[in-house]
Amino acid sequence: MKESFQARNSQPAAAGISRSTAEYIRNYWLRLRSGEIGSWPTILGLIVIALIFQSQNQNFLTARNFVNLIVQMAGYTVIAIGVVYVLLVGEIDLSIGYVSAVAAVFMVLQLQDPPGWPWYAAVSVALLLAAGIGVLHGIIITTFQVPSFIVSLAALIAWNGTVLLLIGTSGTVIIQDNVIVGIANHFLEPAWGWAIAIAATFSFALYQIQHWMVRRRQGFVEVPGVIVLLRILVLGALAAGVVFICNRDRGVPFVGVLLLVLLTGFTILASKTRFGRYVYAIGDNKIAARRAGIDVKRVLVTVFMISSLMAGAGGIVLASRLRSVDTAAGGGNLLLNSIAAAVIGGTSLFGGSGRVPSVLLGALVIASVENGMGLLRLDAGVQFIITGFVLLMAVLVDAVSRQNRRQPQQS
Repeated sequence: MKESFQARNSQPAAAGISRSTAEYIRNYWLRLRSGEIGSWPTILGLIVIALIFQSQNQNFLTARNFVNLIVQMAGYTVIAIGVVYVLLVGEIDLSIGYVSAVAAVFMVLQLQDPPGWPWYAAVSVALLLAAGIGVLHGIIITTFQVPSFIVSLAALIAWNGTVLLLIGTSGTVIIQDNVIVGIANHFLEPAWGWAIAIAATFSFALYQIQHWMVRRRQGFVEVPGVIVLLRILVLGALAAGVVFICNRDRGVPFVGVLLLVLLTGFTILASKTRFGRYVYAIGDNKIAARRAGIDVKRVLVTVFMISSLMAGAGGIVLASRLRSVDTAAGGGNLLLNSIAAAVIGGTSLFGGSGRVPSVLLGALVIASVENGMGLLRLDAGVQFIITGFVLLMAVLVDAVSRQNRRQPQQS
């Protein structure tokens, strides 16, 4: 039987020795051929989407539209971060759309005069409310062993009704707090944009170099220093490119910085903590995880809490972008876009596989498709068909890659 790539990559070596760059590239190519394709399909898809829409409308690849894309994708990217955790444990949460609406509507109502809560109190309580909803979902699912599909479907209907009751006869409630409106409608000065790009690149470089040195000192086969340097240069170039393009229009959106902070925090939670390891273990094999001593119920409840918490945060971002909430909040294609962002980004629907940062690529695909179709003024029906096709292709790519990964194990 062929030696697994995981075993080969974790093989100890003499202290201070790392594999050659050529060997690393060769092993990377073998991993791609075995089905570990990572984010490459999403990146290639983005290139194709950009070329198609730019050929149809010259406004697609402009600085103004790029800034619009960041703001447009921010809401369901935040929600998709929570979706990743749910999918990693092999579950589903269909209630996220209306949970986001409950949090947003509750916050906006508390901001109204009289009495008018301060913005930080309204936001904090709204997020606590959303987290509590997730805990309730998780307890029902784990205590009564009801499939998450059924529980979240029932919750979708119930929270939709809650939104209608909260709005009442108001129809549309306008947000009058400038801080809340500024979440999605404030743009940084050029100098601040460059400062954040430099700080982010420096932090990433510091982490990469420190991690590489620790692994090298421990005597494990590690990524060559040239590859580490290349990663840092690529990220720095991307950060500089984003800031440069944004500064040609209104500047870097504040919500983009908020998104970067959330992605960083929840990436660390998933990849560098014991809780994150438990999430992946449960997604790989729930029975084996339970036998290994993992408190599966507690982890599942926490995962659904995270899902609803991020749904609430995303709902606040969406409300800020629209500067209002109404009876349609949480509906439309919000649920589809949020789940699609996670799946297209590479998170498996079968559990145990996926990375939090990849939702950024998935959300960019969805936002690009939506934005491009809007520029072309396509009918709503056509937009739904195309978005559904993109999601189906992502699922098929995931299924094919999983089959390819199994083949070496069966040989």
